[in-house]
Amino acid sequence: MDYSNRLKKLPNQFFASLVSKVNQAIAEGRDIINLGQGNPDQPTPNHIVKALQRAVEDPQTHKYSPFRGLFELKKAASNFYKKQFNVDIDPETEVSILFGAKAGLVELPFCLLNDGDLMLLPDPGYPDYLSGAVLANVNYQTFPLKKENKFLPDYNAIPVEQKQAAKLMYLNYPNNPTGATANHDFFEETVDFAFKNQITIVHDFAYGAIGFDGKRPISFLEIKGAKKVGIEMYTLSKTYNMAGWRVGFAVGNPIVIEALNLLHDHMYVSLFPAIQQSAITALTNDQKCVEKLVNLYEQRRNSFIHACLEIGWKVDSPAGSFFAWLPVPEGYTSEEFADYLLDKANVAVAPGIGFGKNGEGFVRVGLLEDTDRLVEAVKRIGKLGIFL
Repeated sequence: MDYSNRLKKLPNQFFASLVSKVNQAIAEGRDIINLGQGNPDQPTPNHIVKALQRAVEDPQTHKYSPFRGLFELKKAASNFYKKQFNVDIDPETEVSILFGAKAGLVELPFCLLNDGDLMLLPDPGYPDYLSGAVLANVNYQTFPLKKENKFLPDYNAIPVEQKQAAKLMYLNYPNNPTGATANHDFFEETVDFAFKNQITIVHDFAYGAIGFDGKRPISFLEIKGAKKVGIEMYTLSKTYNMAGWRVGFAVGNPIVIEALNLLHDHMYVSLFPAIQQSAITALTNDQKCVEKLVNLYEQRRNSFIHACLEIGWKVDSPAGSFFAWLPVPEGYTSEEFADYLLDKANVAVAPGIGFGKNGEGFVRVGLLEDTDRLVEAVKRIGKLGIFL
């Protein structure tokens, strides 16, 4: 037996080697502060857990879900978007229930593109964007996200032939890995770019709840005309610490939504109904738990960035997400620097090169440890004398 050509072409999981290195260090008995991961460290709010427990006890949830998910969950997603972003969403035609946003992001090229079609992806960006392109047997080109442009794409710099050929484009703000956010003007420019070049936009809004300094992240769908050119994918993983629950949804253009739903008709019978019931509770109940979580991340960010500046590490403060994107000192590649910190300071960070060639020169830190541990990690790095 042999793997299919599609599986053989899948990119290597860069971070598997990082996980292996960290696990080896822990097995040696070392006290590793792991800032290289992106897994929320707080528990799911109790009222959501209780909702799942009640739903599991109901025999009705033990049956197959409707193929396209519970209408009540679609209605909850619609109401959530109206309340949070003042965006009108038709629950019948403009919502697709997902097994987490990652599933939708990987599936979408199957839904909209044919073999050899072109899609545009950010660099640096979420590595699994590439997985979808390879599995769907389509071509992709990347566009750079540079510090001098606030980690936003420069649409004028994309080659004309790519604009003409591309059919699909992924964006992600607040951004993983850079922590950058997008404003209204940028998304207006994006809608105009999509219309002019007949490109479908997919906005990965995984960190849509996490903005700092009193600034709420903007939904792409808030922009006039956005639903005509694309969709947005939202996950409950980060907003409600439900990463392991695998539940999210896509909203927006009804043609794209129907394409996702059609694929799901042939692959799944939707999510476990009890999970869907608990997701309804998350979206419709009081959102104070989200405010509390964002405040926690902001406090961590402030303490961490202050500690970095104190040791002479000249870093920028992220505007959103729960990541910080930190410059690597001269004389190191991002992977060499990450290895050095793990070996000499017992601190794990994610090398920027793992997010694309334009990630070189940076490391990503997750603000997913207690404040004391975050500050301790910086103190350990400071003792190496790198930034003196």
